[in-house]
Amino acid sequence: MNNSVLVTGGAGYIGSHVVQQLVARGERVVVIDNLSTGFRDAVRGAELVVGNVGDRALVARVLGRHRVDAVLHFAAHTVVPESLGDPLKYYGNNTCNTQSLLACCAEAGVERFIFSSTAAVYGVTENGMADEDTPTRPINPYGASKLMSETMLRDLCATGAMRHVTLRYFNVAGCDPLGRIGHSTPHSTLLIKVACEHAVGKRASVSVFGSDYDTPDGTGIRDYIHVEDLAAAHLQALDHLRDGGESLTLNCGYGHGYSVREVIDAVQRVDGHPLTVIELPRRAGDTPMLVAHSDRLKQRLDWRPRYDDLDVIVGTALLWERKLAREPATLADRA
Repeated sequence: MNNSVLVTGGAGYIGSHVVQQLVARGERVVVIDNLSTGFRDAVRGAELVVGNVGDRALVARVLGRHRVDAVLHFAAHTVVPESLGDPLKYYGNNTCNTQSLLACCAEAGVERFIFSSTAAVYGVTENGMADEDTPTRPINPYGASKLMSETMLRDLCATGAMRHVTLRYFNVAGCDPLGRIGHSTPHSTLLIKVACEHAVGKRASVSVFGSDYDTPDGTGIRDYIHVEDLAAAHLQALDHLRDGGESLTLNCGYGHGYSVREVIDAVQRVDGHPLTVIELPRRAGDTPMLVAHSDRLKQRLDWRPRYDDLDVIVGTALLWERKLAREPATLADRA
């Protein structure tokens, strides 16, 4: 039997897009997901094992049975406001379960590990930009929980146990352009998802949290990266490690940002209808501006984005929301 790739959280939004790309190029893939925010039907062409990444006996069985030689770790809680209200939930799932997974990988001799991290590790930067050497000062438990995991992974790899690529995501958006899978997480807080849900009538309005930031239009600015381009970066990271490449930490973004108002304008433009917008105070844990320096990703992995266009990103997200509105049972099977 050939070796397999284990994708934790592979039934979720980003993980499922990565699984789809891995399967499309002929990889053997096994997924562990507890389906708390993921969907069984989103796992296409891979075996799904329903369970928790913190279950060491389960993880050890999967690693051995499938001869896993590379792990892509997505399983995590990711909602910044929730992390402020329930920090131990985030440290337990994001940090402690990652420690458990790493221990299992070390015991099984897994040589390659790709970690789903976040730009939230940077916190508020001096000029709203961040490269990989920017000091890490997270301002919420979500970012802190991910940074702790980065540290554990780095220190483990320093022993020679394995090599890793840590990918720090900026704002992930959009869906599979063919509409096969998408972003179905209920009660999402991601702006483009929320705005597109409003556009198809699923939400009554879209909220702007903070209109008094020191930015050109007063709203927060973020670097939005299409999920398909982000998924491609994971495959190139895997190839890098298979080719004997060194451990890396890389930003995943396009290197330019859009304000909340610009995103809302794009959704209105692509949908062809006005949105109901409500302005609210700033949310705790948000930064005024955060945009990636991503030159290192392009140089080290030869990564080239295909969907670097806000209207294209919005268009794929809106395509998925319209599909969900027509077919409400889509991806509803969680059992």
